[in-house]
Amino acid sequence: MDGYAFPDMTQLAIPFFVAAILIELWLVRTGRARGEFETRDTLTSLMMGVGNVAAGLLLGFVSYSALLWVWQFRVFDLGTAWWVILAAFLLDDLRYYWYHRIAHRVRWVWAEHINHHSSQHYNLSTALRQSWTALFTGMFVLQAPLVLLGFHPAVIVFVFGFNLVYQFWIHTETIGKLWRPVEFVFNTPSHHRVHHATNPRYLDANYAGTLIIWDRMFGTFVEELEEDRPRYGIVHNIGTFNPLKVAFHEWIAMFRDAFAPGLTPRQRLGYLFRPPGWSHDGSRDTSESLKAAYVRRNPSEAGKPGLPGASGAGVAPGE
Repeated sequence: MDGYAFPDMTQLAIPFFVAAILIELWLVRTGRARGEFETRDTLTSLMMGVGNVAAGLLLGFVSYSALLWVWQFRVFDLGTAWWVILAAFLLDDLRYYWYHRIAHRVRWVWAEHINHHSSQHYNLSTALRQSWTALFTGMFVLQAPLVLLGFHPAVIVFVFGFNLVYQFWIHTETIGKLWRPVEFVFNTPSHHRVHHATNPRYLDANYAGTLIIWDRMFGTFVEELEEDRPRYGIVHNIGTFNPLKVAFHEWIAMFRDAFAPGLTPRQRLGYLFRPPGWSHDGSRDTSESLKAAYVRRNPSEAGKPGLPGASGAGVAPGE
C-alpha cells in the first residue's frame, strides 16, 4: 500500500483558502472589486466547511473501505504513472459532472447538496459551504467503475482533491470573464456563477467541476449574460444562519413529505427520488415550471439557452 500513499490536497490547501478569502474580503470592502460579504453568512459557510472536514474524518473510512472492497475485483492494476494520474483526473471529473447533475435532479441527493447553494451571497467563503451528509446518499458508488478499471481508491481520492481545490477559486464575483479559450475548456467564475444562480434561465446548468466541456457535450451549458446578472441562493431561501438547519433542513422536509399521510407508495418514492420541487399534486414549482412561467412572461426569450420554446415543450438543461 505504500505505493498508493498520497497527500491530502484539500488539507494542504486550507492556508491558501483562508488567505484568499481574506484578500477577497479586503478587495470587496475597499471597493477594489465586485462582490459582497455578509458576516453571519460568511461565518455559516466557514462552520459548514469545518463540519464537512469533521464528517470526512469520522465517516470517510466507510466509502473508502467500500471502494477498497471493490478493488479486489479490478480488471487491471494501473499503478501510479503520470498518465494514470492524468487519466484518473479526467475520468473522475466526468464522474463528478454526472454526480453533480444527479444532485440537482434527484431530491435524495439534492438533500445533501442544497446546503452548498443556500447562501444568497457568492464569494470564496461560499466554496467552503459543504455537505455534512454526502456519505448517506450513497453516491460514492459512481467511483466504483473507476476502481474496477484499475484506478486504486487512493488515486481517485488524490485526483478528486485537486478537483475540489480547483473549484474553490471559481466561487467569486471579483473575476469577470477570462480569455475565450479558457472559458471554452475550463469551468470559470463566470460559468459557476450561472450554476449558483436562481434566475430561470440559469437553473440546472453548468454542472462541471474542472472542465466545462462536459456541459457543452451534454447540452447543459448556459452562458452568463450581463443583462441577466445572477441572483444567488435557492428558489425558496431558508432564511437562517444556523449551520444545523442549513445542513439538515432538506432531509427533514423530504422525509416529512415522503411520510405524509394518504400518499401512495409511488408518490412517497416520488418525494424521495423525483426532482426538487416535484409534488404529487403539482402544487409546487420545479425548475421546468419556473422556466416555462418566465417564458410566458417574456416571450422574446423563448428558445434561448436554458429556456424552453414558446410552446413550453423545449427541453431544459438537466433533462
